[in-house]
Amino acid sequence: MIPRPLKIGIGGPVGSGKTALVEALCTRLRSSYSLAVITNDIYTREDAEFLARRGVLEQDRILGIETGGCPHTAIREDASVNLEAVARLLRRFPDLAILFIESGGDNLAATFSPELVDATIYVIDVAPYVGASLEVMERDAKRARGGRPYVFTNLKDGTGVDTVVEWVHHDLLFET
Repeated sequence: MIPRPLKIGIGGPVGSGKTALVEALCTRLRSSYSLAVITNDIYTREDAEFLARRGVLEQDRILGIETGGCPHTAIREDASVNLEAVARLLRRFPDLAILFIESGGDNLAATFSPELVDATIYVIDVAPYVGASLEVMERDAKRARGGRPYVFTNLKDGTGVDTVVEWVHHDLLFET
Protein backbone atom coordinates (compact mmCIF):
# COMPACT_ATOMS: atom_id res chain seq x y z
CA MET A 1 0.00 0.00 0.00
CA ILE A 2 1.39 3.38 -0.99
CA PRO A 3 1.33 5.79 1.94
CA ARG A 4 -0.78 8.89 1.35
CA PRO A 5 0.44 11.38 1.24
CA LEU A 6 3.76 10.22 -0.10
CA LYS A 7 6.26 12.21 1.96
CA ILE A 8 9.52 13.05 0.18
CA GLY A 9 12.36 14.61 2.15
CA ILE A 10 14.66 17.03 0.33
CA GLY A 11 18.02 17.27 2.11
CA GLY A 12 21.38 18.84 1.41
CA PRO A 13 23.64 21.69 2.45
CA VAL A 14 22.60 25.34 2.64
CA GLY A 15 22.53 26.86 -0.83
CA SER A 16 22.68 23.53 -2.67
CA GLY A 17 19.40 24.02 -4.50
CA LYS A 18 16.87 22.24 -2.29
CA THR A 19 14.25 24.97 -2.70
CA ALA A 20 14.94 25.22 -6.43
CA LEU A 21 14.37 21.45 -6.73
CA VAL A 22 11.11 21.70 -4.75
CA GLU A 23 10.00 24.49 -7.10
CA ALA A 24 10.87 22.43 -10.19
CA LEU A 25 9.13 19.30 -8.90
CA CYS A 26 5.99 21.17 -7.79
CA THR A 27 5.79 22.98 -11.12
CA ARG A 28 5.90 19.67 -13.00
CA LEU A 29 3.65 17.68 -10.65
CA ARG A 30 0.97 20.16 -9.53
CA SER A 31 -1.34 19.54 -12.49
CA SER A 32 -1.44 15.79 -11.75
CA TYR A 33 -1.35 15.60 -7.95
CA SER A 34 -2.54 17.38 -4.84
CA LEU A 35 0.74 18.76 -3.41
CA ALA A 36 2.01 20.57 -0.34
CA VAL A 37 5.40 21.66 0.99
CA ILE A 38 6.93 22.04 4.44
CA THR A 39 10.21 23.96 4.73
CA ASN A 40 12.49 24.10 7.77
CA ASP A 41 14.60 27.13 8.71
CA ILE A 42 16.09 28.17 12.03
CA TYR A 43 14.54 31.61 12.60
CA THR A 44 12.73 32.48 9.38
CA ARG A 45 10.23 31.14 6.89
CA GLU A 46 12.39 32.35 4.02
CA ASP A 47 12.16 29.25 1.83
CA ALA A 48 8.39 28.96 2.28
CA GLU A 49 7.96 32.66 1.46
CA PHE A 50 10.15 32.28 -1.63
CA LEU A 51 8.02 29.38 -2.91
CA ALA A 52 4.81 31.33 -2.23
CA ARG A 53 6.13 34.44 -4.02
CA ARG A 54 7.07 32.29 -7.01
CA GLY A 55 3.51 30.92 -7.15
CA VAL A 56 4.74 27.33 -6.93
CA LEU A 57 1.57 26.34 -5.02
CA GLU A 58 -1.23 28.20 -3.29
CA GLN A 59 0.13 29.84 -0.15
CA ASP A 60 -1.97 27.67 2.20
CA ARG A 61 -0.23 24.57 0.77
CA ILE A 62 3.19 25.82 1.89
CA LEU A 63 4.16 25.76 5.57
CA GLY A 64 7.36 27.28 6.86
CA ILE A 65 8.64 25.82 10.13
CA GLU A 66 10.91 27.91 12.35
CA THR A 67 12.83 25.24 14.21
CA GLY A 68 14.45 27.67 16.67
CA GLY A 69 17.58 25.55 16.63
CA CYS A 70 19.29 22.97 14.51
CA PRO A 71 16.89 22.19 11.63
CA HIS A 72 18.33 18.69 11.30
CA THR A 73 17.00 17.89 14.77
CA ALA A 74 13.47 18.75 13.56
CA ILE A 75 13.70 16.25 10.71
CA ARG A 76 15.44 13.45 12.59
CA GLU A 77 15.77 13.26 16.39
CA ASP A 78 12.60 15.17 17.31
CA ALA A 79 10.41 15.45 14.23
CA SER A 80 7.32 16.43 16.27
CA VAL A 81 7.10 19.97 14.86
CA ASN A 82 7.16 18.55 11.32
CA LEU A 83 4.75 15.73 12.17
CA GLU A 84 2.34 18.37 13.50
CA ALA A 85 2.73 20.34 10.26
CA VAL A 86 1.98 17.16 8.28
CA ALA A 87 -1.19 16.62 10.35
CA ARG A 88 -2.22 20.27 9.84
CA LEU A 89 -1.83 19.98 6.06
CA LEU A 90 -3.76 16.69 6.02
CA ARG A 91 -6.65 18.34 7.88
CA ARG A 92 -6.65 21.14 5.27
CA PHE A 93 -6.16 18.86 2.27
CA PRO A 94 -7.39 15.31 2.92
CA ASP A 95 -6.71 14.42 -0.73
CA LEU A 96 -3.02 15.30 -0.41
CA ALA A 97 -1.00 12.94 -2.62
CA ILE A 98 2.58 14.21 -2.30
CA LEU A 99 4.18 16.25 0.47
CA PHE A 100 7.70 17.61 0.09
CA ILE A 101 9.58 18.27 3.35
CA GLU A 102 12.68 20.39 2.88
CA SER A 103 15.43 20.29 5.48
CA GLY A 104 17.07 23.44 6.76
CA GLY A 105 20.39 22.38 5.29
CA ASP A 106 22.45 23.08 8.39
CA ASN A 107 24.09 19.68 8.51
CA LEU A 108 25.81 18.02 5.56
CA ALA A 109 24.99 14.55 6.86
CA ALA A 110 21.39 15.25 7.93
CA THR A 111 19.03 12.36 7.36
CA PHE A 112 15.26 12.25 7.78
CA SER A 113 13.47 10.19 10.38
CA PRO A 114 11.66 7.25 8.77
CA GLU A 115 8.63 8.36 10.80
CA LEU A 116 8.63 11.62 8.83
CA VAL A 117 9.38 10.69 5.20
CA ASP A 118 8.94 7.74 2.89
CA ALA A 119 11.80 8.66 0.53
CA THR A 120 14.66 11.13 0.49
CA ILE A 121 16.33 13.18 -2.23
CA TYR A 122 19.73 14.53 -1.25
CA VAL A 123 20.92 17.60 -3.18
CA ILE A 124 24.60 18.35 -3.71
CA ASP A 125 25.56 21.48 -5.64
CA VAL A 126 28.67 21.56 -7.77
CA ALA A 127 29.43 25.14 -8.71
CA PRO A 128 31.71 25.55 -11.73
CA TYR A 129 34.25 27.64 -9.86
CA VAL A 130 35.22 24.88 -7.42
CA GLY A 131 36.76 22.77 -10.15
CA ALA A 132 34.71 19.65 -9.44
CA SER A 133 34.73 16.98 -12.11
CA LEU A 134 31.32 15.56 -12.95
CA GLU A 135 33.02 12.46 -14.32
CA VAL A 136 34.72 11.82 -10.98
CA MET A 137 31.45 12.52 -9.13
CA GLU A 138 29.61 10.06 -11.37
CA ARG A 139 32.27 7.39 -10.84
CA ASP A 140 32.11 7.95 -7.07
CA ALA A 141 28.29 7.94 -7.07
CA LYS A 142 28.20 4.63 -8.92
CA ARG A 143 30.67 3.11 -6.49
CA ALA A 144 28.98 4.50 -3.36
CA ARG A 145 25.38 3.97 -4.48
CA GLY A 146 25.84 0.53 -6.01
CA GLY A 147 22.63 -0.14 -7.92
CA ARG A 148 20.66 2.54 -6.08
CA PRO A 149 19.52 5.57 -8.08
CA TYR A 150 21.19 8.94 -8.46
CA VAL A 151 20.51 11.71 -10.94
CA PHE A 152 22.59 14.60 -12.20
CA THR A 153 20.35 17.63 -12.64
CA ASN A 154 20.83 21.19 -13.76
CA LEU A 155 17.95 23.23 -12.41
CA LYS A 156 18.95 26.26 -14.47
CA ASP A 157 18.18 24.47 -17.74
CA GLY A 158 15.92 21.66 -16.43
CA THR A 159 18.30 18.81 -17.21
CA GLY A 160 17.49 15.71 -15.17
CA VAL A 161 14.31 17.01 -13.51
CA ASP A 162 12.10 14.82 -15.67
CA THR A 163 14.14 11.81 -14.50
CA VAL A 164 13.35 12.72 -10.88
CA VAL A 165 9.65 13.18 -11.76
CA GLU A 166 9.63 9.74 -13.44
CA TRP A 167 11.23 8.26 -10.32
CA VAL A 168 8.38 9.72 -8.23
CA HIS A 169 5.75 8.40 -10.68
CA HIS A 170 7.13 4.90 -11.23
CA ASP A 171 9.26 3.99 -8.22
CA LEU A 172 7.41 5.79 -5.42
CA LEU A 173 3.79 6.00 -6.59
CA PHE A 174 3.99 2.88 -8.81
CA GLU A 175 2.14 4.62 -11.62
CA THR A 176 2.75 4.18 -15.33
